[in-house]
Amino acid sequence: GQQIIQIPHFQHVQEDEDFTIYCNSSTTLDNIQWYKQRPGGHPVFLIRLVKSGEVMKQKRLTFQFGEARKNSSLHITATQTTDVGTYFCAGHSASQPPAACL
Repeated sequence: GQQIIQIPHFQHVQEDEDFTIYCNSSTTLDNIQWYKQRPGGHPVFLIRLVKSGEVMKQKRLTFQFGEARKNSSLHITATQTTDVGTYFCAGHSASQPPAACL
């Protein structure tokens, strides 16, 4: 079945640092979504990437979908207190049921 691995699984980030999270899938994905969950809150949808090699920015956040559609990354520049939370990805492949990485 489809598996999505997130690297690193957990990372403690200080303010004003840069950091990157990677998601790697065992199968080719039609799209990948990124979510953010603040402490004690619900997951909030951030973005959906659908094109191979796509790069999208939201202020200090940069999302990328790999050329092979098997990986994605989220890079945050100069983290702030508002960035605190858990970030995770969920991918969808037409031939597989949706898989999420927490």
